[in-house]
Amino acid sequence: MSPLYPGPAYRISTPRLVIRCWEPADAPRLKEAVDANIEYLKPWLYWAYQEPTTLQQRIDWLRRARGRFDMGSDFGYGIFDAREQRVLGGTGLHTRLGETAREIGYWIHKDFANQGLATEAAGSLTRVAFEVDGVHRVEIHCDPANHASAAVPRKLGFRLEATLGERLQKPDGSWRDTMVWTLFAGNYANSICTKMEITAYDAANRLIL
Repeated sequence: MSPLYPGPAYRISTPRLVIRCWEPADAPRLKEAVDANIEYLKPWLYWAYQEPTTLQQRIDWLRRARGRFDMGSDFGYGIFDAREQRVLGGTGLHTRLGETAREIGYWIHKDFANQGLATEAAGSLTRVAFEVDGVHRVEIHCDPANHASAAVPRKLGFRLEATLGERLQKPDGSWRDTMVWTLFAGNYANSICTKMEITAYDAANRLIL
C-alpha cells in the first residue's frame, strides 16, 4: 500500500493514544513525566541516570529532536493520551540501522504500565515504518531481563533473531546482553500490526494513512 502523501508521519492517532513529533512546548509535561519515572526507568534506559534535567535543558533537547525530525535524520515521538493532556511515554522510529530499516524504542509512564500501551504504540509505528517509510525491516532491541519490553515484539509477530552478548555498558561499568527482534517486509502482511487502527498525518496535517 502506498501512502496518500509522502511521509514522514508527524502525527498518529490510535484508539487510546496520540503519537506525535515532539514540540518544544511539550517541555513542562515531558519533564514532569520523566522526573516521576527516573527510578522506574534506570534499570533499562541508561539516559535516566542523567536525569533530572532543568526545564531549559528539556526545551533545548526538544528543539534538537524536532530539528532532527524535520531534517529526516531521526524520528522521535511523544506518546500522549487521546486529549493530549498528559505525556504517557516516548517512542521513536530511529534511523541508526540505515536507510532501509527502522529501530523502534519505547518507554511508558509507570502509572500506565501493563495496559498494552507500548504494544499499541510500537504496532502503530511498525505500520508507519512499512507503509509510509517503505523500509525493508523493523527492529526492536531490549534487555533480556526486561520481560515486559520483550513481550511487545513477541505479541506483534517479530522474530527473535539473536541475543547479543555484552553489547551495552551499564552506568556501573558492567555489560548487558541485548535481544534483537526483527520483522521483515516479506512477513509484515501476516503480522497483527497490519490490523492496528491508526490514522497518520504529515507535516501539513494531510492524511497519510
